[in-house]
Amino acid sequence: MITKTAKFSKPYLRDDLPQFKPGDTVRVYQKFKDSSSANAKEKTQAFEGIVIARKHGKGISATFTVRAIIDKVAVEKIFPLHSPTITKIEVLQKGKVRRAKLYYLRNRTGKKAKVKKKETYPTTKPSTKKEAKKADVAKSVHAQD
Repeated sequence: MITKTAKFSKPYLRDDLPQFKPGDTVRVYQKFKDSSSANAKEKTQAFEGIVIARKHGKGISATFTVRAIIDKVAVEKIFPLHSPTITKIEVLQKGKVRRAKLYYLRNRTGKKAKVKKKETYPTTKPSTKKEAKKADVAKSVHAQD
């Protein structure tokens, strides 16, 4: 049964967001009003970093935390998932992690703070016989290593 709050918040939920989870590197585009100019234009600013947490489920109150290192200073931003100020979320790289919350990255620096990449293989079929042959040769070279 749908509660009154779920029925009220349903039109505000966004369905254009990509699938991402902790460990993924994302670029979040957020719009804001530029108060420095006289006519207050809207500008878009990108923030790129590793998702270290997703909280509060999938409802209207869902949030995600993105951590980035900017000029050797760690910066974390918490974004509401269904916020109208977020114009776009791009998943740049999938991460291979075994935890839901990556708070341990706060205590690590340098190489230790890296998240392993998840290997993804192209799912599209080669369009020509020449491309198919190149792919087979590449697979055999990796199998020998």
